[in-house]
Amino acid sequence: MHKTSFHPSFRPHRLAAALATAAALLLQPAAAQGLSTATWTPDNGNGTFTNPIFHDEFSDPDIIRVGDWFYLTGTTMHAMPGLPVLRSQDLVNWEFVSYAAPKLDFGPAYRLEDGKSIYGRGIWAPSLRYHDGTFYIFTNVNGRGTQIYSATDPKGPWTHREMKRSLHDLSVLFDDDGKVYVVWDHQEMKLARLTDDLTDIVPGSEKVLFTKDQGMGEGAHLYKIDGKYYILSANYAGGFRMPAARADRIDGPWEVNRSISTDEGFGLTQGNRLRKNAPPFAPDDIVPGDPKRHEATAIHQGGIVLTPAGEWWGFSMMDANSVGRLLTLAPVTWQDGWPYFGLPGNLGRNPRTWVKPKTAAPQPVTVPFQRSDDFAGSALQPVWQWNHVPVDGKWSLAERPGYLRLHALPAPSFWLARNTLTQRAIGPRSTPTVVLDAAGLRDGDVAGLGLLNLPYATLAVEKSGAGLSIAVFDQARNTTRRVPIKATRVWLRADCDFLTEQARFSYSVDGKRFVPLGDAFTMVFQLVTFQGVRYALFNYNQQGREGGVADFDSIDVHQPHPRGLLRPIPAGRTIRLKPFGQPAAAAALAAGVPATFAVRDMGLGRVALQAGKRYLSVAPDGAVTLQDGAPGAAQSFQWIETPTGELVLMALANNRFLRRDAAAGTLAADSAGPTTESGDGTRFIWSQ
Repeated sequence: MHKTSFHPSFRPHRLAAALATAAALLLQPAAAQGLSTATWTPDNGNGTFTNPIFHDEFSDPDIIRVGDWFYLTGTTMHAMPGLPVLRSQDLVNWEFVSYAAPKLDFGPAYRLEDGKSIYGRGIWAPSLRYHDGTFYIFTNVNGRGTQIYSATDPKGPWTHREMKRSLHDLSVLFDDDGKVYVVWDHQEMKLARLTDDLTDIVPGSEKVLFTKDQGMGEGAHLYKIDGKYYILSANYAGGFRMPAARADRIDGPWEVNRSISTDEGFGLTQGNRLRKNAPPFAPDDIVPGDPKRHEATAIHQGGIVLTPAGEWWGFSMMDANSVGRLLTLAPVTWQDGWPYFGLPGNLGRNPRTWVKPKTAAPQPVTVPFQRSDDFAGSALQPVWQWNHVPVDGKWSLAERPGYLRLHALPAPSFWLARNTLTQRAIGPRSTPTVVLDAAGLRDGDVAGLGLLNLPYATLAVEKSGAGLSIAVFDQARNTTRRVPIKATRVWLRADCDFLTEQARFSYSVDGKRFVPLGDAFTMVFQLVTFQGVRYALFNYNQQGREGGVADFDSIDVHQPHPRGLLRPIPAGRTIRLKPFGQPAAAAALAAGVPATFAVRDMGLGRVALQAGKRYLSVAPDGAVTLQDGAPGAAQSFQWIETPTGELVLMALANNRFLRRDAAAGTLAADSAGPTTESGDGTRFIWSQ
């Protein structure tokens, strides 16, 4: 068994037999006024989970374990407060603890003043560590020294100081002998020892670890495991993958494994991209995704962690198109001294759905954030983050109790509007509906619901001398559609589908009948903000002066697919399988293999497929036949969906995926996993 050197109190536990009560699966804290409470959970309620762990952005993750608890933080860029700290006991169900960085203010750009911004900058690539009773977060901020946040209790308070140097994508290791080391930078990577106060590197200790052609990347995660040193990284050259390096001594020599994970995007095809991610930006220059780029959405930057039960798990992010970068979890298989993401027989690829980590007792289903909000509290819910530093005197939950009041500040556009309140958009589909009282708007005010991204779109109430109107603005098309209204209380809605990357806007003046407005808006993944789409509440004045007030009564975030699987497993039913993206099979999937099966529940999200009295069976070499007798491991398949809902079946016999060869008309369990091309033979559509 492997052990790590920098986490205390590793205690093995037994897996409890019972599962958490499924009735709690979709619940959050109750929201008033009948607002939606169901939200994405990866916990399938049957002992398995489905990636992503969150279906909203959580990029550059770092996870540690302290005793029986895991702690997590990640990149927050320009959003404030920043550096959320979450905790979990099973790596699947997480709860919010605190924000380590209430705000970050190093000048006008951080406050959206003078036409300046820090989009694409701010807080990124944090390294979370625990040593001698103190939690530390080391994080990058553009143009500044590396920031250090520390606390003896993860709930805070957190103290803040700045290092004397900026260490790009750093990772810190508190070694057994009391020395503290840091690794940072891209490809070559540098190593140094930190001073005792952690604010600088020890003179003469800095050295370069790798040559640029050795295959290492950036986003380092530095560990000491069983006396050896490991660095996990993300490399983008030639496509996303995770290289690793190891050494017997901290100063090397280092041996490189060019990939412990490759091409694992669970079959998600690359979506829309902005062609240019550097100024001057062209938000109308959108490039459709390329389905042949198998690595474009692949998991990459992340690390590994050991559970109290002795299991190793990997965590990483994937570029999941316009919803942003998502956190994923993978079983780790050690082979030849390397920690591969994935299962024996299929190293480097990991199943989207798998058995949850073992815990001493069943863990309740928990989610970190309540997304719908009626603004009845005295403080903002933790789901909310401001777009840059807010002007505290120009927003309130108390001026009109039960409402979020935003005072209009001058701004030339939504992009530069101060006091814009945001939360991460959530997939795979979600619909935010905002109730706005616009009676307090003044001439020139624009207030409403935005999809903050580049390009962005807004659905707003505008006030002019002629009265009020509803307006949809599409930045990519640079078009505005307006309709006059007489009502001051309006409902603003955006139906967002992050699988098709299309959003449609509608409005209502009675909360019942919604009227579509404008064309579909195309959502994009881009590296200008380094974030996915965010739902935003805003109020600004486009006439260069302070305006009136916008009172937001509530936001309801409805999610039609809040569970790991879009469709329940049809256990006990008879289904027909049809290959997806290939010419349809007639009465058979392959020679001697029918297309109709009875689905038998094998537990833990696994099924056996029965045809008459025989079962679909897989040999260790991947050969597929029909066999008599009671079903066992050779007849068991992990039931898994791709992110877009097609069925893939992973054989427990060899951890490979069932694949239909359309040209040969054969069936074998020999695929490493679905690719981004729909006709790869691993995807099936089932119907009763």
